[in-house]
Amino acid sequence: MRVRENTFDSAAQTTLSERRAANVARGVASAHPVWIANASGAAVWDVDGRRYIDFVGGIGTLNAGHANPRVVAAIAEQASHLTHMCFQVAMYEPYLRVAEELNRRAPGASPKKTLLLSTGAEATENAVKIAREYTRRPAVVAFTHGYHGRTLLALSMTGKAAPYKQHFGPFCSEIYHSPFPYEHHGVSARQAIAALGELFDAVVSPDRVAAFIVEPVLGEGGFVPAPPAFLHELRRIADEHGIVLIADEIQTGFGRTGTLFACEQYGIEMIPVSLTGAGPDMDEVERLAVEDRKLETIGVGDDAGDGPAAGRRHLDLALDQRLADLEVRIELAALEHLGLDLAAGGSLDLAEIIPHRDVAQMRGRGIERQPQAKRLVGPRRPDQGRRSNSRKRGEGKMAA
Repeated sequence: MRVRENTFDSAAQTTLSERRAANVARGVASAHPVWIANASGAAVWDVDGRRYIDFVGGIGTLNAGHANPRVVAAIAEQASHLTHMCFQVAMYEPYLRVAEELNRRAPGASPKKTLLLSTGAEATENAVKIAREYTRRPAVVAFTHGYHGRTLLALSMTGKAAPYKQHFGPFCSEIYHSPFPYEHHGVSARQAIAALGELFDAVVSPDRVAAFIVEPVLGEGGFVPAPPAFLHELRRIADEHGIVLIADEIQTGFGRTGTLFACEQYGIEMIPVSLTGAGPDMDEVERLAVEDRKLETIGVGDDAGDGPAAGRRHLDLALDQRLADLEVRIELAALEHLGLDLAAGGSLDLAEIIPHRDVAQMRGRGIERQPQAKRLVGPRRPDQGRRSNSRKRGEGKMAA
């Protein structure tokens, strides 16, 4: 998210900012110098009544928009029956229903079981725990530019130093990184596979590796899809050496790339799968859909996973009422507005729609798109820093 310098300081905003400075840790960064009071759909209003268009959506957790009436009704109905009951203490049927539906939709022919968790970091870390228990091996291979969370193990697997890892070491042992195929940075799929082979030869032998963890499309790394040849070869290597292949779909899941799971577009089974809680109409709930035999290696009580009750209720309602047509709606919207069949992974040069001399290409899949600048750094253009007319009218936008 990026907003130009705040020109709308008011007594209300200043007072809130002063209270924040006195009471909130600096580690909680806020990209926009704006205090939001209420929202509806894609619009948000600050405490002074100015309207903004929200392109961020809670960082991918509000596919149905702010204050969706059906979401509000679902929250109220669930709260009137049960606010929270830890599933390890006593069970409830909606949890089971969500697991059944997610298992049915998870890609691949093998039987699945689901574990609901509260955050993406929990999902990726539990995936590693399951892989280590199943294989009885210690090592994990992650990839450069990947993002897997901010807790210590997840941060150790993250393949970017700044702005995530500085000053936070030492990190977890037995975590190794291999290059992600990133053509713009000079790394092809062939070179990435060759580098993985060198890692096996010189640093960690494959018979010590419990899991590969990879984003099918880099998220924080810049919406870079993994080349199909790379993931297919990774699947082959994993099968050859008995390594669990984890697809971290915290950012790509729930239809953002045109299919419910991005890995569906590659025609391979990647298990377990971490899926974000950004489905329509629900709070943040992460889940793991793991091959039956792998999840059953975990003893009773070894994994204390329990997502938020309200979030599970939202997911339950979403699956019952909306998730079935999510991919269809995404595809139809693309066909109507962009002429792009997202589900088929079609390509569209959005630079033709957004022409600019500094845009080399548009990266990503589905609705996850990002421009690639021709120059990584350069002087400020004369028109940079000018205010838009919308800001003069008391309007603006928030964008990732």
